[in-house]
Amino acid sequence: MRYWLMKSEPSAYSIGDLETAGTDHWDGIRNYQARNLMRDEMKAGDRVLFHHSSTEVVGVVGTAIVSRGAYPDHTSWDPESKYFDPKSSPDNVRWVMVDLTFESRFAETVTLAEMRAMPALEHMRVIKKGQRLSIQPVTAKEFKAVVAHAKKKAGG
Repeated sequence: MRYWLMKSEPSAYSIGDLETAGTDHWDGIRNYQARNLMRDEMKAGDRVLFHHSSTEVVGVVGTAIVSRGAYPDHTSWDPESKYFDPKSSPDNVRWVMVDLTFESRFAETVTLAEMRAMPALEHMRVIKKGQRLSIQPVTAKEFKAVVAHAKKKAGG
């Protein structure tokens, strides 16, 4: 099993949206490095830290499980989609997506500032300057530290 941090702007897709859907596809990734991580390394059963970015309180807001590994992102060949890529087609798949299943929603966001202050997360990519990639690998130790911090904040 691998562990990941996946960023989303809550105005585009939030942990609440995933909670309502139960399971949904994670489409629209148009960065080759993020695509390669999804395509080559992300597998069903992997665990995900769901991170809200570009919002007032930035940080991890819950967890999800990868329920389906990479498959073609059909939005890339739909001219009506905001994720349309004219160089992509069913015969020339350039972009992939995965399915995520909601697992938990934290009572409070584990903020970026809190993560920066946690010694267990000193090497976590998301807290480093210039790390803007929307999909990042995390270690089991990092995943567990964030989840434990969320439980502690909730009084549990």
